[in-house]
Amino acid sequence: MARARIMMIISALTTVIAITAVIVVIGYRILNARGAGSGAVIDNVLTLPKGARVVSTSVTASAIAVTLDVGGTTEVRIFDRKTLQPVGRLHFSDGRP
Repeated sequence: MARARIMMIISALTTVIAITAVIVVIGYRILNARGAGSGAVIDNVLTLPKGARVVSTSVTASAIAVTLDVGGTTEVRIFDRKTLQPVGRLHFSDGRP
């Protein structure tokens, strides 16, 4: 009977340790996720050419792409996601002068 009690105590302690470990890991991830998302807010204004309109936007891990319709031609402007500085520009035309 004493041997059964010892095995039950060991089993209960193992379960308590496992549940405590899971709760600690979840709490750690929640606290770190909250801190990672609260970075500095960057406010930037993009000046578009006269008559341009935004067709679409796309965001990747490192860049933001803005597709514009500028007087009938399509243009894509690419910005760095962290600094919002221009990285590149693509112009699409039908080949007419």
